[in-house]
Amino acid sequence: MTQAEFNTYCASLPATTHVVQWGGADVWKVGGKVFAVGGWAEHGHPGITFKVTPLSFEILKEQPGLRPAPYLASRGMSWIQDYEKPGLPDDDLKAYIAHSHKLVSEGLSKKLQRELGLID
Repeated sequence: MTQAEFNTYCASLPATTHVVQWGGADVWKVGGKVFAVGGWAEHGHPGITFKVTPLSFEILKEQPGLRPAPYLASRGMSWIQDYEKPGLPDDDLKAYIAHSHKLVSEGLSKKLQRELGLID
């Protein structure tokens, strides 16, 4: 997934905001909470980080090209980073990013979810 594809996809999800921080990473948020981070090296595979369920974390952390997300996973959070080939196919990566958006959205207060149009 390219930087443009990553940013276009994340922007297509409901109520998202984008900032560039942490050394030039594309950071995508919903309700002020991070759901995806894209880090872009000049050479090599991008590092795309997303939140997962604890079960998905246990499965994905063992897959080639995936690892527990630096910093986040070391603090006990269930975040995975797709950082080298083979990693995930783009369709699977998009599905995990969408699920990360959902997980983070569900952690917001009901009031904020309503204000953002995420629930009725």
